[in-house]
Amino acid sequence: MPAAPPRVWAFVLLGLAAVGLSPILIRLAGDVPALTLAAWRTAAVCLATAPLALQNKPRAEMAAFQPRDWALVAVSGVMLGLHFMSWIVSVQLTSIASASVLVTMSPIFIAVMGAVFLNERPSRRVAAGIGVAVVGAGLIGLSEGSGGSYPNPALGNGLALLAALLVSVYLLIGRAVRRKTSLWAYFFPLNVAACATCVVGCAMAGVPLGLPLEAGLLAVAMGLGPGLLGHGSFNYALGYLPAALVGLLSLAEPVLASAIALVLFGEMPTALGVVGMAVVLAAIAAVVTARDE
Repeated sequence: MPAAPPRVWAFVLLGLAAVGLSPILIRLAGDVPALTLAAWRTAAVCLATAPLALQNKPRAEMAAFQPRDWALVAVSGVMLGLHFMSWIVSVQLTSIASASVLVTMSPIFIAVMGAVFLNERPSRRVAAGIGVAVVGAGLIGLSEGSGGSYPNPALGNGLALLAALLVSVYLLIGRAVRRKTSLWAYFFPLNVAACATCVVGCAMAGVPLGLPLEAGLLAVAMGLGPGLLGHGSFNYALGYLPAALVGLLSLAEPVLASAIALVLFGEMPTALGVVGMAVVLAAIAAVVTARDE
């Protein structure tokens, strides 16, 4: 692969900054319903991508979708919507550092699901990485087991892990659909399904869809910043950089989020928590690079 031009690295840095702000924006929104924030976030992405999806090529591709294609997009969108709901609630219940690290464990879950459902025998390196990640997650849980200053760290950490599992399913399905369709023909209906999932979640939980103006603007910023700019930059970089390198660079996101949380909110992880986070990130790095070899 030829050397990446400077603009690619600029996009990567911009994407890291945008994604790193996601938990910060959630915390700044304050004590508002997490499900409502998720609904507004996904709605913002839908509105922003609608003009792109209505261009001739993606519109023709969507018109040619078979029922199976629509079913896959719908299931993937439901997983994405549930991911956002779980992720936002987790940030409200536990530390930004713990939630940000645990939600990055999707490569671990993807490796496990590949072994269980696709009979993909993991290499020794991947298997070791999975085991080490479990140990690191346990250390994070122990570090906040007493509750501390957060509402419910145990539940928050569990929901961050659930969010990682849900996004893993979404990525596996999306990989299958994206092999035969363009980005916007997939991304727009995906987010429509995610938004519908969040709205249904609000209705089932009896949560209002209205938000104060400031919280609403922050929710829109979550969609346009971390959602479009952040992940869009990573997808752009994949055209120039190896997937393993992009995966490794994305591990800087929880470090950045933790640093910002320390400055803005005074969230200082415990020594055991820092060790657990370092162990998890090292395990993810090992799995990402091993699976790309």
